[in-house]
This record gives sequence, C-alpha cells and structure tokens, in this order.
Amino acid sequence: MGICISCSASARKIQDGNENAMFFGKNIDLSGVQSFGSLYSKAGSKGLNQDSAILYQGYGVGDASLCGVFDGHGKNGHIVSEMVKNHLPALLQSQMQALEQFTLVTKSDGEKNYDDKTDTESKPSKNFKKWEDALCNAFRVMDKEIKLQQDLDCSCSGTTAVIALRQGKDLYIANLGDSRAILGTMTENGIKGIQLTTDLKPGVPSESERIRACNGRVFALEQEKHIQRVWLPHELLPGLAMSRAFGDFVLKDHGIIAVPDVSHRCLTSEDQFIVLATDGVWDVLTNNEVASIVWEAKTAEEAARTVTETAIATWKTKYPASKIDDCTVVCLFFSSL
Repeated sequence: MGICISCSASARKIQDGNENAMFFGKNIDLSGVQSFGSLYSKAGSKGLNQDSAILYQGYGVGDASLCGVFDGHGKNGHIVSEMVKNHLPALLQSQMQALEQFTLVTKSDGEKNYDDKTDTESKPSKNFKKWEDALCNAFRVMDKEIKLQQDLDCSCSGTTAVIALRQGKDLYIANLGDSRAILGTMTENGIKGIQLTTDLKPGVPSESERIRACNGRVFALEQEKHIQRVWLPHELLPGLAMSRAFGDFVLKDHGIIAVPDVSHRCLTSEDQFIVLATDGVWDVLTNNEVASIVWEAKTAEEAARTVTETAIATWKTKYPASKIDDCTVVCLFFSSL
C-alpha cells in the first residue's frame, strides 16, 4: 500500500521520557514522514489508551493518501480500534478493486464506466458514488469481521472511525461516530479550521430519531445532563455516547449502525492540510484553535504532537475535576495541488 505510519497502544514510544506519548513508524525512515504528515497519540487518565490511528502515503493508486483515527470504548475497545486500524485500509482497497472490476464488466455490456472521460459533466458525482459505495461496503464488512471474532466480546465494546482519502484534488471523508475531521484553509484573515464531519452523537435529531424508531432510548443521566446516551429498551445499559460505531452489537438492533456518513470536497490552492482527531481533542479545543496550532508548527512531524499535548494540558485547566480523555491526532498536509 505504500509508506505507512500507524499508532496504537502496542507500538513503540518516542524517546522523550513520556510513557504515554507515542509516535509510530513501520518499514520507513521516520525523517521522511515530515514531507506529508504526522500522527500522535497520548493516553488520558482513564487507563489504557484505546485510540489508534493510521497514515498512508501512496495508498492504492498513484498519489493517493489515506489517514484515519479510531477511538475505542468499552472493555475491549482498544482491541476493536486496533482491528479496524489494521484491516479497514485493505478492505477499502479490495472493495474499490471489486467495483472497478464490476464497472469493466458492465461497460462491456454497453453501460458507461464510472470514469468515462466523455461524460465530463457527471464525472464528479459518479466518482463520489464509486467511493461512497466502496467505503460503505468496507465498513459493513469490517463490522461483520468484528462480530465473527469468537474470543472477543464486543456486545458493549466498539470504536469510532473517521478516515480521509486524498486523491489529487479530491478529498473523500467517511465518518462513523464522534471523532472529527477539519480542513485547514487559508483566508484573508489567516488560517481557518473548516469542519468536514458531523459529530454523530445521540443528540443529533436525525440520529436520535433513527434510534428511537428502533426502540432504543436516548437520554442524559441526572449527573451529566450535557451528555445524551443510548440505552436498551428496558435496561439502563449500556449508555453509549455516540450514535454510530463499529461493534456495540447489543445496540445494533436498536439504532446503532456501522454505516459511515460519506462526503466529498474538491480541494483548492487555499487548502493546506486536514486534521483528524478523536473527541478528546475537540472536547477542549475549537476547530480554529487546532488549525492555528498545526499551521504554526515548525515541522509536519511536530504538528500532531503539539495539538495532542495542547489538548491534554487544556483538559487539566478546563476540567480539573474530570478524567482526561485519550487524545489522538493525524495531520495530512497538501504539499501540492
């Protein structure tokens, strides 16, 4: 698949003396990472770091890059996020290959290929449909693979996922849960963070409507009125704080789905980078704050680490009585458009 860096709770640490801070490399010279992006993860104060992340350069075809963050939750959330990190990129690639093969067959029967260059006006929408199908299929298969693990109880464990694929000027995003993607765009007033995904939480009207239509319950506990959670029809369990996820099979008949929200953006010369991060970052930093930190970083490698450590420090001052959430960040820079 090309150059890859990835992170999880089991990978090696940076030599900075901090046992929670992690930066990871695999089969590459880490100095080369600076040319296109960085990732960094740091455990909060809840115990084992359940986040994972990945960053590929040369993914699939030509100039494509793929990045993603996965925020595990529940007893086995760290295992689920690791599984998704390890398997989802290959599943996506296989789904794309299957679709390409299908379009070649249908084209031979007289139908137009997704990429028929004579159909220039409709080409963007057809490309998006192809990627949307591949992403949704890959997520569906991934969820089935998790469920088939005989020695892994994921009834109340799972992970979010947000992945971004950049191919030339096209940026495709697939979001599952409450991690987030933003775009760093240069404006006349400086760098701005544009949110690319919706935080898919139970409080989103369309999400709660689906859950309640499946007899799931959505409400906040008295002691945390600001957090809407998903509950079984007749039990005060499990209290999931997101509306879509891999795993969490006890709620899959009650409105929790593994279908990603897929979107597309055509990049311009003003667009500088994309940042993906788990909700521990967005709970304490705004989109513009994150974009500014990344833009002011001295190197691409330093960007993800600085955002992560700023988020951890902000947790300590903003919510001193709360347990700090795990924080994971991936930065992908657009060196040329």
